[in-house]
Amino acid sequence: MMNRFLVLFLLFSWGKGMAQEEIVHSVYFDFDKADVNEKQVKDMVAFVKGTDSTRIESIQIFGYTDDVGKEDYNFKLSTKRAGTIQTKLIENGITNKIIVTIEGKGKVLIDDDIVDNLPEKRSKNRRVDIVINLRELPKLVLPGYYNMLQKNHVVGDHIILDNILFEKGSSRLTSKAKQELDKVALLTLRYSNLQFEIQGHVCCTPPNQKEAIDKDTRKRKLSENRAMAVYKYLVFRRVPKNRMTFKGYGNTKPLGKDPQYDRRVELVITKI
Repeated sequence: MMNRFLVLFLLFSWGKGMAQEEIVHSVYFDFDKADVNEKQVKDMVAFVKGTDSTRIESIQIFGYTDDVGKEDYNFKLSTKRAGTIQTKLIENGITNKIIVTIEGKGKVLIDDDIVDNLPEKRSKNRRVDIVINLRELPKLVLPGYYNMLQKNHVVGDHIILDNILFEKGSSRLTSKAKQELDKVALLTLRYSNLQFEIQGHVCCTPPNQKEAIDKDTRKRKLSENRAMAVYKYLVFRRVPKNRMTFKGYGNTKPLGKDPQYDRRVELVITKI
């Protein structure tokens, strides 16, 4: 059983005020086992190789067990599970130099008197977490581009919001993106003269395809869906509809920087 999830949070200051980003992939094990099947190996290798290699700073591997059994045995089993994952990654072309931690954490304790579904809870604790630590993207510095709404804009100004970047193929807003949009909503209400177009963008599509497929809807409308997601959230935050429009631009407006910058939504001032 596999589960992939994205965790974005501030761990510590890195460089000059930079924050580190983590993505985590979990591999789940059968009771008292430390081996993985072919599909699990394929999925975890795809997870690592599908990550922008220029941003990978390090990989950490942490093994866990459920709370059944003796502590010493569970520590050894969790360590063995972590070692299995390390071996499989190396066998499939992941360089050992970037794997900085292979650690068994032992059992994950739970309060069995308050857990509704104890067997399922325990099954989620029989796992290894593959943690990829990513280098922070440098801030964009471009004429006419800003990272937040200002009081004195001119028509044509672009606002590229640092935390409104999407996963590959996704138009879902992360919790980090929603926090950023909460700030946008407040500033939009403060600067009531501003009107803007919400522009959605994609990266990395084939040359003959301007637009990309949204993995959730299976429709080739990813950039439009990204713009619409931001529009709907701002409406939810009480920004007047008549001050906003939205449009998807596909891959037609690349910034010429790191491809991740093109998985973006930006605001373009249309009236002041």
